[in-house]
This record gives sequence, structure tokens and C-alpha cells, in this order.
Amino acid sequence: MRRMPAGEPRNIRIQRAVIQLILDRKLGPGAPLPTETELMEDLGVSRNSVREALKALQALDIVEIRHGYGTYVGQASLTPLIDGLTFRTLARQGDDAGTLAEILQVREVLEEGLIRRVAASATEAELDALEAVLTRMEESGRAGRPFPELDREFHELLYAPLGNALVPQLLGAFWTVFSRVAGARGWTDDPAPEVTVRRHRDIVTALRARDVAGAQRAMAVHFRGIEARSAQESRGVG
Repeated sequence: MRRMPAGEPRNIRIQRAVIQLILDRKLGPGAPLPTETELMEDLGVSRNSVREALKALQALDIVEIRHGYGTYVGQASLTPLIDGLTFRTLARQGDDAGTLAEILQVREVLEEGLIRRVAASATEAELDALEAVLTRMEESGRAGRPFPELDREFHELLYAPLGNALVPQLLGAFWTVFSRVAGARGWTDDPAPEVTVRRHRDIVTALRARDVAGAQRAMAVHFRGIEARSAQESRGVG
């Protein structure tokens, strides 16, 4: 029988024991978990306790319950983080600018730090790919079409040279939270798309010059613009 860590509420201890079982057995995403009966015997707990633990872990995307088929290891995505941050931001009534600024500040710190590494590792081909996205952004702007997805694609491509799978997931989480909050508040798109394109182009220009400090400055200016715009929208300006 597996020993569960002490000093925590029973339901949390059972959840941790299931997680440890997954780790000990090196079960990857999509792998089947032991049956409820096997988990009851392994953990020494009741069926209801096992079911409650599995439901809680399903909410965290650590396990996936397929009714009629069994329970499997989940993808451990950042969906719970995204949902939690979105709720936290929307629930803080009367302080839209402040709560959204917190999200932007975290993302800004991450991107300004990561851009240093990109400046040292990005190839000309990767920079050309960023230029191609900028061209599409310009075309959309001239046609009067908003281009939030192109903006997101730019930032995803920007950090591709790092080869770090967690980076796009984490930045994408903050991006999604910002988009959800903006949509819930009815905020409009940037009224000056050419400014948005120019700020992104300044980043690429600095990267081509291998100008680390310049790339960081360009990124900071980019975020100052986002923060200013969100503050205006929260006050009903623009």
C-alpha cells in the first residue's frame, strides 16, 4: 500500500498520492491509469475518496476521465491557470486598469528577459519569418482589418529560436487572459495599427543588428503602448 504524505487535508493527500503514482510509473499523457479498484487498494482509501481525487485532478488537467472507458493521464496544460487568472481579473470590479496591468507586467518581464537570448540566437531565416508576419500585419492594417492573431503569431515566432516548449505556452496563457478580459469588457482594437506594426518592426530591426539593449528598449516601448491603451479603455477613452 502506498504511503500518503502527512500534514495535509485528506483529499489533498490522496491527490498527491495519485500524482506520485503517475510519476513513479512514468506514465505519459494519454496513458491509462489503474482502475478505481486498483487505486483503492494501492492508496488504502474508499471508492468515493478516489473519485473525488480524480475529479479534482481532472479540473487541473492532470488526469482525463473518459466515462465508459477509464481514466487517463491528462495533458497538464495551462488551461486551469488561464481560467483562474481570467476569473481573478474579471472579479476585481472597479480596478480594470490595475488588474490588467498586473498581467501585462508579468508578460513584459518575461519577454524583456527572453529577448536577450533571442538576440544572440535568432538566424536570418527566423528574422525573415518575423518580417513576413509584419508584412501581413501591414496589409491587414491598410485594409482596415484588426490583426490580433498575427500579433500573437509574431510573438510565438519571436521566441521559437530558444527551443523552449514552455515559453510559448506560458506567454500564450497570459495572451489568452488579456484577450478574454478585453473581450469581456468590450474594449476595442488599437486605433492606430501602423503604430503597432512600427513597434514590432523596431524589435526586428534591433535583433538584426544584434543590439540586445535596443531590442529590450523596443520591447519596453511596445508594452508601454499596450498598457497605455488598456488604461484608456478602462476609463472609457478612445
